[in-house]
Amino acid sequence: MYKTVLVPVDLSHIEKGSKMIERAKYLADTNNSQLTLLNVIPEIPPYVAIELPSDLHEKAVENAEADLRDLVRKHDLPASTKVVVESGNPANVIIAYAQKENSDLIMVASHQPGLKDYLLGSVAGKVVRHARCSVLVLR
Repeated sequence: MYKTVLVPVDLSHIEKGSKMIERAKYLADTNNSQLTLLNVIPEIPPYVAIELPSDLHEKAVENAEADLRDLVRKHDLPASTKVVVESGNPANVIIAYAQKENSDLIMVASHQPGLKDYLLGSVAGKVVRHARCSVLVLR
């Protein structure tokens, strides 16, 4: 049913990510799907970045890749699982990556919305509204 499944993982909320990865694993096993774990590192404004160590971004990418590989091992995901770390606005990066890779499904975690989410929209909400493929939102 789904050949390619994109699973954005927020490493700062790994408890939700772990539940989502288990469901993605089940889906991949039953449909022989290609899984991709994606972590998006928000961009740091230039006026802030100038005050930080120059290799901060590279280290953040390395750490995120290592954490995603640990999740692949911890959840016993297929060896073909892709691990990707990108930078930018999380919702925009998720949507663009899914389109670029022709993902059939995006599995995204959500939280109970607060007032600010109704006014501004959460990452999951933006992905649901703008993705060109199916989106499964897990709470």
